[in-house]
Amino acid sequence: MPARRRFARRPRKAVTSPVSATAPAGRDGVVAARHLTRWLALAATPTFAVMAVLTAALGDGPADMLCGAGQGSLLGGMVPMYLLMSAFHSAAWLRLIGERRRAVGR
Repeated sequence: MPARRRFARRPRKAVTSPVSATAPAGRDGVVAARHLTRWLALAATPTFAVMAVLTAALGDGPADMLCGAGQGSLLGGMVPMYLLMSAFHSAAWLRLIGERRRAVGR
C-alpha cells in the first residue's frame, strides 16, 4: 500500500469583499456601507410600485411597442413586470417590519 502524501499547507489569502475594498480602513466604513445598502434595498419596492402605477396611467408610449410582445400572456407588459419586481424586492420591508415588531414586543 503506497504511503499517503500530506498536502502542503498553503498560507491563506486575505479575502476582501467589495465593501471592505472600497470603504475607509476601520469598522466605521463597513458599518456605513451596510447602512447604505439597507436603505437602497428599502428604496427598490416603492420605486417599482410607482413605476407600475405611472406605466399603467401613462401607457401607450413607444416603449410599449417594444415590451408588448407578450400580449397574450397574463404576465405580458411592463405593469405586471414592475409589480413582480416590487413583490420580489419586498423582503427588505418585511424584515424591517419584523424587526420593529420584535422591538415593540420586548
